[in-house]
Amino acid sequence: MPKSRYRFNPETLHYEKIELTLKERIVRALPRVFAVMIITSFIIFLLSDFIDTPQELQLKRENSQLRFHYEMLNKRMNEAEQALSDIQRRDENIYRIIFEAEPLADEYRNPGVGGINKYKNIDLDLIAETSKRLDALSRSMVSQSMSYDDIIELAQMKKKFFRSVPAISPVSDRNFKRFASGFGYRIHPIYKTRKMHTGIDLSAPRGTKVYATGDGKVVKAGKSSGGYGKVIIIDHGFGYKSLYAHMHTVDVKRNQEVKRGEFIGTIGNTGRSIAPHLHYEVRYNDKPVDPVNYYFNDLTPEEYEQMLIISSRPNQSFD
Repeated sequence: MPKSRYRFNPETLHYEKIELTLKERIVRALPRVFAVMIITSFIIFLLSDFIDTPQELQLKRENSQLRFHYEMLNKRMNEAEQALSDIQRRDENIYRIIFEAEPLADEYRNPGVGGINKYKNIDLDLIAETSKRLDALSRSMVSQSMSYDDIIELAQMKKKFFRSVPAISPVSDRNFKRFASGFGYRIHPIYKTRKMHTGIDLSAPRGTKVYATGDGKVVKAGKSSGGYGKVIIIDHGFGYKSLYAHMHTVDVKRNQEVKRGEFIGTIGNTGRSIAPHLHYEVRYNDKPVDPVNYYFNDLTPEEYEQMLIISSRPNQSFD
């Protein structure tokens, strides 16, 4: 309870109680009210950094949940990027090497993700960064999918390649008894001089069956103008051709498609030849190559070594 104030009245020689008017009371109370308001505001300001309002608490809970889901999404994106990186590594270092394909260019394997200002309207850094990573991941996956389409096509071409390249003996000869003369310089049987022998000679009785050594199309079937006599030439594609000369019968026609191991004719002694045999050639890009290197479907490593020894003997050819 506030103390009363008094003043001395010299006329009455008594102390009289001082009575304030309402206005005076208000004026005297205002500084105290303002002081209390200022102190209260200051206390609220200080406490606002430590005590959250219900709305702030709700926003913090929502933010925490969003960050948790973002971190989970980020983890899954990391796993997806790692898996894609492993796929790209296998694509580059295994599949494309197997199928002898050129590696993908960096700009094709890691394409851009749009213009420089694509994300300028995204306020939150987390959302913008996630959007960038998702775009990059999506584009890389599309590029990788296209790369696998190429790999599938290459695999199909490789399968055709292996069926087409000459890979067996043109006659049945498991013990190499028919191998008469190899590839390289040999003594010509007629001119008795060393000449390049562009194939191998396989001796056999007239009428022995001859087989196509790979899939392909017959481009020549019949008499030749040179010393080959009756000849068959098969185009296997991929730069490879095989030639069968001195035939007795030709049992295929020009433009006919043949399969590896298919019967195409019989051994004879036509053209410039001293005895019934098959002159067999393999040509790559129209240049003769050693046919013994194209027996890999027929021979074991030991048999191949034996054939190399036989084919390297400097004997006389049959044509």
